[in-house]
Amino acid sequence: MCAAESEIVELVQAFEDCSLARLQWTHSAHLTVALWYLINYPSTATDQICYGIQRYNQVHGVESTPTSGYHETIMQFWIALIQNYLSCIDIHDLLLSLTHRFIDDHSDPALLFEYYSPDRIFSPEARSRWMEPNLKSLNYARI
Repeated sequence: MCAAESEIVELVQAFEDCSLARLQWTHSAHLTVALWYLINYPSTATDQICYGIQRYNQVHGVESTPTSGYHETIMQFWIALIQNYLSCIDIHDLLLSLTHRFIDDHSDPALLFEYYSPDRIFSPEARSRWMEPNLKSLNYARI
């Protein structure tokens, strides 16, 4: 997790120019980058995040197949959770504080399985396009 706001900006820059090492492209890094975009560019953030991840994967040789690589539903799920979080907090708090609180509460990637069955989330359809959760509505997403 980033220790200073400048580290968040450096992480985003390394993501954008694809210089971020694959081992550093963790779940927390994904969430940090997405949160930064959603705070700084709310109207275009989703497209920037999704395109950026696909570009990053391509540069790093991560092939998108029906079973690996970029996953549209998972990315949209985490974006929805972040948007929900941002709608319920004081957006004027420091970026570092907002990021730490969100990641502390959402650090477990398995949170996804509160909303999706494995059959649904691991389907080729869910990988290629947004699919609604089949276990619990995102309207009740944990903030």
